Amino acid sequence: MKVLMIKDVYNLGRAGDIKKVADGYGRNYLLPQGLAVLATAGALKQVEKIREEAVKRRAVLNEEMGAVAEVISKITLAFAAKAGETGKLYGSITTQDVASAIKEKSGVEIKRQQIDIQPIRALGEYAAHIRLTMDLIPDVKIIVYREGEANPIEAASEATPTPVAEPAPIAETAPAAEPVAAETPAEEPTAEEISAEESEA
Repeated sequence: MKVLMIKDVYNLGRAGDIKKVADGYGRNYLLPQGLAVLATAGALKQVEKIREEAVKRRAVLNEEMGAVAEVISKITLAFAAKAGETGKLYGSITTQDVASAIKEKSGVEIKRQQIDIQPIRALGEYAAHIRLTMDLIPDVKIIVYREGEANPIEAASEATPTPVAEPAPIAETAPAAEPVAAETPAEEPTAEEISAEESEA
């Protein structure tokens, strides 16, 4: 069946698009959810109006979700998992696990349906696409490491203080400035000269 999209639907189309979809998908999901209508001659006359309204709605949504996208894009999630010698997990990391971890780490609540990633079944690094809007789809980095080993995120954060310690040589040279400062008080003994002059007077 041919349908006219009323709202944006990820991986299908934007509002105002005309799409050919399976009858069951259209009848059981798109039409009842109000995401599309049948592409009749009458409906097609509304295409431009639907597109204009969608552009305005999308702009507002993108502005609202921009800060959230920025927060999410900086997140790295680490999951400890039991795995065999080949690195294959005994279970899997699901979209619900990712959604829960994002909320725990950033306070941002994401529905599992917004997370675009297949269940993770092996150790390694992955990227999950988070569908906030049609235009804002930040990635979250996911690291799955063997249970019992060091958390790679914590290990990395412990390693970062090393560069901070590098400015120490600057601190060593800083005391060299102190003798210069100490020279200024050295001029103060001229007060003795003043008192000497006063006694002569």
